[in-house]
Amino acid sequence: MEIENKEEEINSNARVLNLATFFCLYIAQSVPSSFLATALQVLMREAHYSLATIGLLQLVKLPWIIKFLWSPLVDRNCLTVADYKRCIVSSELAYAVLLFLTTFLSVDTDIYWILTLVTLSLAASATQDIATDALAVLAFHSKERSMVNSMQSMGQFGGVIVGSGLLIMVLHSYGWRTVVPCLSAFVLLALTPLVLNRHIKIEQREKRNRARLTDFVWFFATPGIWRQVGFLILYYAGIIGILSMLRPYMVDLGYTMKEIGFLLGIVGTAAAFVASYVAGRVVRRFGIHKSRIAFAVCVLLTTMHFYGSSLYTPSRAAIVASVCLLWACYGMATIVVFTSSMQCVRKGREGTDFTVQTVITHLSSMLLAIGSGSFAQLFGYSTLFLTEAVIAAASLCYVVVVFKYSYN
Repeated sequence: MEIENKEEEINSNARVLNLATFFCLYIAQSVPSSFLATALQVLMREAHYSLATIGLLQLVKLPWIIKFLWSPLVDRNCLTVADYKRCIVSSELAYAVLLFLTTFLSVDTDIYWILTLVTLSLAASATQDIATDALAVLAFHSKERSMVNSMQSMGQFGGVIVGSGLLIMVLHSYGWRTVVPCLSAFVLLALTPLVLNRHIKIEQREKRNRARLTDFVWFFATPGIWRQVGFLILYYAGIIGILSMLRPYMVDLGYTMKEIGFLLGIVGTAAAFVASYVAGRVVRRFGIHKSRIAFAVCVLLTTMHFYGSSLYTPSRAAIVASVCLLWACYGMATIVVFTSSMQCVRKGREGTDFTVQTVITHLSSMLLAIGSGSFAQLFGYSTLFLTEAVIAAASLCYVVVVFKYSYN
């Protein structure tokens, strides 16, 4: 009995260490990218660049949109834990070096060189993400995947709080050439748990089952995969339109930029951070099917709350509650989307298939966010929120009907 207890304690410690390792890897991606997305907009506007030029910042996100193109290369060349570690470490080193090189450039005179280096650095970060996701799929059995997805989601939301919140305040005190080298050092420091961790274990892949360069196309030929594609498109749809229009909605209610930044960048993101951990525990306890339905109900109730509150002028307390509800739903939905995506991967193509699914969610969300602006302009916020409630109801019906016999 004592030996069994000791083994159980060792396994528990290893599990905690593995989860902490992946949290560090995910936050290492999120902090610099969140900082750069916010800081460059501010610095470019302060340097009197045109809004059209500032709009080019959206292009630096391109590597994260097209990363499925080289994801089969990662799957093809990573067969062991050591292979994954080499891929992750080398990608992070490239990420850190490219970030560091931007410190020698000035936003006033070298913006296009900075944008080029940032784009290349995000390509390296996207490669790290492919390898990290694939390793997470292989290193955790199905019941534990919700928790590693909690680490992923918490890393992303935590990175937003630090990168878009705290570091922006530090930037104005210490400047670009001080903050960015610290970011590079942080990226390298976040690799330490991975390098030292000896507890990550996977089943070694067979060389004959290696991925092909066109495997991201054949993902869509997987039997039954289209119900998952429909889920990926619909599940976020009930809240993305509200999220994209929340800032202008609050501006029209009379809130200042400082208040909006605090409520959305700190309070809302913190709510998503906490909800991501709770959702991971819920999915682990009750399974993906019940959680998928429960969180879809939460999304529907939140959209109905926004519609109801838009019919009158909501109080400050009501706005704070609305922000927390919305971001908490976003955090919970993220866990379900990531966990279900991990269940829909082919052997030997884990990184490719997971990447394709994340790209589907990113593209569909981006298109919906773009369309929401025009819709709100034509029909108003109340109609937008009501439409989002209808979409959320459709999403709930979809997961109940289409995944009727999925109880795992």
